[in-house]
Amino acid sequence: MDLNINRRRVLRSGAALTGALLLPAAPACEVQAEFLRITHPWTRATAPNAEFGVLCMRIDEVTADDMLIGVQTPVAGGVLLPGAPSGRPLALAIPAGSQIEMHEQGIHLQLAPLRLALEAGRTYPLQLTFARSGVVRATLSVDYERFA
Repeated sequence: MDLNINRRRVLRSGAALTGALLLPAAPACEVQAEFLRITHPWTRATAPNAEFGVLCMRIDEVTADDMLIGVQTPVAGGVLLPGAPSGRPLALAIPAGSQIEMHEQGIHLQLAPLRLALEAGRTYPLQLTFARSGVVRATLSVDYERFA
C-alpha cells in the first residue's frame, strides 16, 4: 500500500514539474499605460552614503507621442535626467513607435538625493507621470549590487 501512495506522489510531482516547465516565463514587472508599456523599472543596490541611484527600465509599445514629466518614489527626493540643464523640470520625449531602453551606460534617470541606501532584493513604490498617459504606478526593484 505504501508503494502505491509513493508512486502516485512521484507521478503527481513529475506532472507538476513538467507542466511548470512548459508554461512560458512570466515577464518582469510590466505595467501597461494608455499609450505605452513600462517594463521592469530597476536600480542597483547602493552604498549607505550614496548620493543617487540610477533608474533603468524599458518603455515600448508606444502608440502615441508622450513625454515622461515626473517620477516619484519614497527612496529619493527627486529625479534628474543626466545632461539636462540644472533646475529644468523633467521632460523626456517618447515618440510614437519608439522603444527606449534606459540603462546605466545609456539614457537613464538619477534618483537624487537618496533618502536611504538601496538594498538588493527590496522593492519600492514608483510613480511615473506622463503628459498623455497620466500617472502610472509601478514597482521599483533593487537588483544586485554594483560590480567593484
